Amino acid sequence: MTEHNHMVDKNGTLDTGKVNDVMNRMDTGEKEQILKNFEEFKSYLGSRVHLGESLGLGEEQLARTAEKVAGYLAAHEEPRNAEENLLRELWNVGRDEERHMLAHMLVRLAQKANKAN
Repeated sequence: MTEHNHMVDKNGTLDTGKVNDVMNRMDTGEKEQILKNFEEFKSYLGSRVHLGESLGLGEEQLARTAEKVAGYLAAHEEPRNAEENLLRELWNVGRDEERHMLAHMLVRLAQKANKAN
């Protein structure tokens, strides 16, 4: 099962309301592997952004999804490294519009990481 099967319906419509369900279903070992190293996290995020782009999602849709994922991580996962801790602190002190801009920056960071691979 992939995120595509859970968050994108048969018409190709993204449902960001399913982010929590998808994250909760993710294998604990896989989640730990992704989150323990920030470079691994950026690479994983880059592959998910690339998948979204291949489905025709624009930057705004990608950022809204990144917002949902960041909100989930801030609420349910402990940071595993200094970079994740900084992101969590920024997320927690940010207002809604600042969180949205941070999500845009995370999408661009992921795009850059994806191009480097």
